[in-house]
Amino acid sequence: MNQNVPLTQASEGWRRMAERVAGQHWPEAALYVVATPIGNLGDLGLRAWQALSQADVIAAEDTRATRSLLDAWGINTPLIAAHRHNEASAAQDICARLAQGQRVALVSDAGAPAVSDPGARVVRVVRAAGYAVVPVPGPSAVITALMGSGVTSDENPAFAFAGFAPSKATARQRWLRSWCALPAPVVMFESPHRLGAMLGDLLEVCGGDRKLTIARELTKRFEQIVTLPLSDAQAWLAGDAHRAQGEFVLIVHAEVAAEVDDSVPDDPQTIVLIDALLETLSVRDTAKVAARVTGQPRDALYALALARKGGA
Repeated sequence: MNQNVPLTQASEGWRRMAERVAGQHWPEAALYVVATPIGNLGDLGLRAWQALSQADVIAAEDTRATRSLLDAWGINTPLIAAHRHNEASAAQDICARLAQGQRVALVSDAGAPAVSDPGARVVRVVRAAGYAVVPVPGPSAVITALMGSGVTSDENPAFAFAGFAPSKATARQRWLRSWCALPAPVVMFESPHRLGAMLGDLLEVCGGDRKLTIARELTKRFEQIVTLPLSDAQAWLAGDAHRAQGEFVLIVHAEVAAEVDDSVPDDPQTIVLIDALLETLSVRDTAKVAARVTGQPRDALYALALARKGGA
């Protein structure tokens, strides 16, 4: 069944909501930190559109990329550059504009500025100068990947965001060992030309049984989200040349803890060993030695030794 909303009805709804948003409080002398689409231009929200439209100037990580977005939405606001190489001077320029009562919008190439993209320094400087910072939420590659992966839940919502890994192999492996030891899923970004090396390093660091979710081309026509063991990841990548294209979000699943049998041993050999050790050792030392000999959990052996000692 075709559930498309008639264009006239949609347009009327958008017009009413746009009027409502425009009538909301939009303070002057404020920095608006605006999230922009990560691939699908239709994901720009009405508040983001309003913030970009009424700003006196937009500070952009890449003015060419942002101009394409603005043109698509009919926004004519002038642009200035604010990227990692000029962020300090851009922050001072923005503060000077705020001192004149201007509204300044801050955007990155895609997604939320000041998280994994440039902008955090600008935000800190503006806040330190006493001006308002207004975050305008919207698209996020991290949250989009998590939404499509099923990795987190209301019972277990924790995750870690690591950003991009170091480019050098040795540093990258050290970085992975640190992040992947966390007891929660780890979200990271990767570029297409380094994906193969990253998958190899993940396999070496985490082992083949660890689960990985690969999300590529999020919100675009060829969006793909797959979850597979790390042992299969490189074969998946090699299975189709198109899979190496686009930007990637990787989610390394938390390591599944091995189930430990902590029941009290009741086999005759272990009982004989415990009784013999108790003749000369304390309960604690008996459990320690027995664990070393048998490979069984020390806590279970301690419980057995305690019971045998009490019954002696």
